[in-house]
Amino acid sequence: MTIIDRYILKRYLVTFVVMLLLFIPIGIMANLAEQIGKMIDNEAPLNEILIYYLNFTIYIGSLLFPIFLFLSIIFFTSKLASNTEIVAILSSGVSYGRFLRPYLIGATIIAFVMLTMGMFLVPNASKGFNEFKYKYLKKGKQDRVTSNIFNQLNENDFIYVSSFDPGRKIGYNFTFERFTDEDQLEFKISATNIRWIDSLYRLTSYRKRIVKGDTAIIESKRRLDTLFTFKIDDLTPVSYIAETKNLAELNKFIDDQKRKGASNINSYILVKYKRWAMPISAFILTLIAVAVSSVKRRGGMGINLAFGIGVAFIYIFFDRVFGTLAEQSGFSPILAVIIPNLLFGILAFYLLQKAKR
Repeated sequence: MTIIDRYILKRYLVTFVVMLLLFIPIGIMANLAEQIGKMIDNEAPLNEILIYYLNFTIYIGSLLFPIFLFLSIIFFTSKLASNTEIVAILSSGVSYGRFLRPYLIGATIIAFVMLTMGMFLVPNASKGFNEFKYKYLKKGKQDRVTSNIFNQLNENDFIYVSSFDPGRKIGYNFTFERFTDEDQLEFKISATNIRWIDSLYRLTSYRKRIVKGDTAIIESKRRLDTLFTFKIDDLTPVSYIAETKNLAELNKFIDDQKRKGASNINSYILVKYKRWAMPISAFILTLIAVAVSSVKRRGGMGINLAFGIGVAFIYIFFDRVFGTLAEQSGFSPILAVIIPNLLFGILAFYLLQKAKR
């Protein structure tokens, strides 16, 4: 590694870290100013508040890593360009591709950090962050799916609840169906509601229809206490459950949800693919930032930063739009992740070719 490589790489990493150290405390103060009233009203303990903001730093920081990276590269590369340092480097016979090498090394380091955090560190922070949020900041609001709950418990058993009240642990319009290996209905249990009491389940207006060949046997009771093999968390996982699992846990969870026929499986798969795509975005945004800011402009750094902020907002917009499509309209999660990166990858290639000229 040459002196120029070390010089650029040092500026790359130091500016990125300084950007994080400047903006994350601002984010913490803004969040604290907004939420302090709710924390006091709901009597949140000081130690839990401190842990919450530690998790907040990791969770929010990981989400904003690509944007901070993008803006920091534009900032320090624009300074290099304004000081005519880039012109001197290229005039000495260094090719533009060779000039990019320390940037790519820096992007590799950041991408590795983002991947490691996303797979192992961020899930634990996300769990603490969201648990505190729903316990003290959104007290009374549900963090679970509470309507039209359908699950395939195993190859033969299916369950449906039209609505669920997590606070009272009551499900309404409960149905349990068991099929034979030949896909024939063996029996069907229905009830106006089902209440979870520890490991005991109380069915109201219980009705069971047992199918034997061409005949059906009907059983009914006003109330029945019985046992089932499923648990509440199996039926109504919290909405952010995928974010709280590391790579191995998330893969197993997705397989389980596919087997159960979960209706919101795309949102879980999307979380998985986004973890893999986040490091790729580090390279794409690095190339765009260098291509934009390595040219000395009349407007100086301000023009480059304005362009950078605009690109950052467009990137977030595309990411949110395709993510929403995947979660709510059946759009392929892998395409929802690939398309924004592909579009910005093409933009990076075009800007690099233009910058070389």
